[in-house]
Amino acid sequence: MNAITAADLQKNRQFLPADFKLTDWESISNYFLTLLERPITSSEELYQWLKDRSELESMLEEDMGWRYIRSSCDTANEQLQAEFEQFVTEIEPMVAPISNELDKKFNESPFKDGLNFKGSDILKRSSEIDLALFREENIPLFTELQTKQQQYGAISGAMTVTWEGKELTLQQAGVMLQETDREKREQVYHLLQDRRLLEKPTLDALYSELVSLRHQVALNAGFENYRDYMFSAMKRFDYTKEDCFDFHYAVADAVVPLVDELNAIRKEKLGVESLRPYDLSVDAEGKTPLKPFSDGAELLEKTITCLNKVHPGLEQYLKVMNDMGHLDLESRVGKAPGGYNYPLDEIGAPFIFMNATSTLRDQVTLLHEAGHAIHSFVTRDLPLQFFKHTPSEAAELASMSMELISMEYWDAYFENPEDLKRAKREQLEGVIDTLPWVATIDAFQHWVYENPAHSEAERTNAWLSISGKFASKHIDWSGLGEYRANTWQKQLHLFEVPFYYIEYAIAQLGAVAIWRNYKQNPEKTIQQYLAALELGYSASLPEIYETAGIQFNFSTEYIKELMDFVRTEMGKLQ
Repeated sequence: MNAITAADLQKNRQFLPADFKLTDWESISNYFLTLLERPITSSEELYQWLKDRSELESMLEEDMGWRYIRSSCDTANEQLQAEFEQFVTEIEPMVAPISNELDKKFNESPFKDGLNFKGSDILKRSSEIDLALFREENIPLFTELQTKQQQYGAISGAMTVTWEGKELTLQQAGVMLQETDREKREQVYHLLQDRRLLEKPTLDALYSELVSLRHQVALNAGFENYRDYMFSAMKRFDYTKEDCFDFHYAVADAVVPLVDELNAIRKEKLGVESLRPYDLSVDAEGKTPLKPFSDGAELLEKTITCLNKVHPGLEQYLKVMNDMGHLDLESRVGKAPGGYNYPLDEIGAPFIFMNATSTLRDQVTLLHEAGHAIHSFVTRDLPLQFFKHTPSEAAELASMSMELISMEYWDAYFENPEDLKRAKREQLEGVIDTLPWVATIDAFQHWVYENPAHSEAERTNAWLSISGKFASKHIDWSGLGEYRANTWQKQLHLFEVPFYYIEYAIAQLGAVAIWRNYKQNPEKTIQQYLAALELGYSASLPEIYETAGIQFNFSTEYIKELMDFVRTEMGKLQ
């Protein structure tokens, strides 16, 4: 693995001027026109045209990325919000129609069939879909959607509670749900949920508006509903909506009973008559919360140590990002919720955003985003931007696998062997819990967009019905019905990135399979993992998974096989 430094990550422009800076549409429009009007007389010239278009679009993506990053880091900064909105309202709407013309030029080129580089078949198929989906009337709808989706982060980022005289973000207060004092947990839980309920009418109205706009986008493009539109838009070539339904059934059959089993054990260990929602994060044996780090600096230092142990050289990526100021790790008031690794295509060094407090979940989040970051770095030299944007099922495989294979070296965070075992148990419990929650969110989205004219009351009833199918029978929600009916609003994917969620489950299964391989042959598994990542989107999902040494499979039998492995590994941690 070659060493890199921040100095190596320069913009290598051939088509655009080295000092070009985007200010408005006029500053960039001539470059699009140049591509549109350029004569192409051979497959070699078409390939160069693709590379020049890739450079132009990489610059645009990176400019947009920085505007999004800065606005989510400081949701209260009106200037930063305005800069983001300028891109969404003034630049993107102008890019869309001319990009469609470029798609036409590519697809109509007599030299397209002469392109035979790796991944060219995927590129051609993707371009054909983009062309088929384009509708002029959807451009203003996409602009409105972008603006409204950003409102969720602003609303959520402004939510705080006051505890013992201190103003805390919901993430900071949520840490106290790990406290051993049950009365304190209950008080904090009510405080958090009551704060969320204050925003319920606003978020209900926002979501209804988003659903309506998305449905219109689908109708304009000739689809019956937004779900079917998104399966095309997300280029889901390798599975169908029926496969998703089968996955929902498989999780209910193979995973929910295991969750019930774990919750029955938790209830017994806690010695409570009923297991309440505020009993799910505390250590079942009454131990104080794990605290793998104290602040963002220590979290980064320990994660760098851990990655070096996983495979020497992996740690350099976080080091470079830190040197470049590409990390914003700690939770604070006015910061959008959640976490992400934002690819920056021109320089190849992404940005990691998260809301760390001091929990095991935060530790895992950075390892997760580090997996994404490694993916960004190892694909930065692919010839076309298209190949750097892997399907989510592959992108999340990179990140979720890193969560699990890194467990072998979590002594970087925990010196005490018992704390280390406990951390691993909690992580594996989280793996099991992830699958029913993903199935719930995914099934809910299918219902929402199959029934776009639903009322808020119907949506609530649907949520309660769907979530009930995947809920543990041991959790007692009595007297907390209003909170339970509102739990969907905490999932930002519903508001900001619709239908981007089942990928977590598909990738979680893949990650367990990679971890199983790693337990048997670490060096071979890491080489396969990196080889799969380096493909980017130059291969299909089954090929990417096969390169990683695993199956692209989410059948009931396969899920049961992997869950049995997880159960066995948990048994070793007693």
